[in-house]
Amino acid sequence: MTQDTLLHLLSDHRGGVLVTLKRDGRPQLSNVSHHYDPEERIIRISVTDDRAKTRNLRRDPRVSYHVSTPDRRAYTVVEGTAELSPVAKDPHDDTVEELIRLYRDVLGEHPDWDDYRAAMVRDGRLVVRLKVERAYGIPKGANEG
Repeated sequence: MTQDTLLHLLSDHRGGVLVTLKRDGRPQLSNVSHHYDPEERIIRISVTDDRAKTRNLRRDPRVSYHVSTPDRRAYTVVEGTAELSPVAKDPHDDTVEELIRLYRDVLGEHPDWDDYRAAMVRDGRLVVRLKVERAYGIPKGANEG
């Protein structure tokens, strides 16, 4: 089994559980949507600046990310270090452009991009970029037979 076999699950599914570390060291888990770029080996996630997960990442960028098949027989856990984009400040800044690419990768086209751009600034959104450093789990098909 290779890491690439495990990472394929990230491309097959758009949702997972982001695990950050609270100040006391306990895990904080958040259900999120993601896009995985296999060429860069980076997972991108849209978050808001005022959430616990974002505060946790600013303090300690170590992250785990869990994705499973709907039947939960196969799963992948990725470990890595998160990088945070700047918070969206202008509807046409680089962060908003990256958020638009992320939205398209996850959901397709938005019915009103001007409204979306304004919402990204209003919500204080940014992008978490998780570079895959290690992966473990059970690949799809391993439990069959």
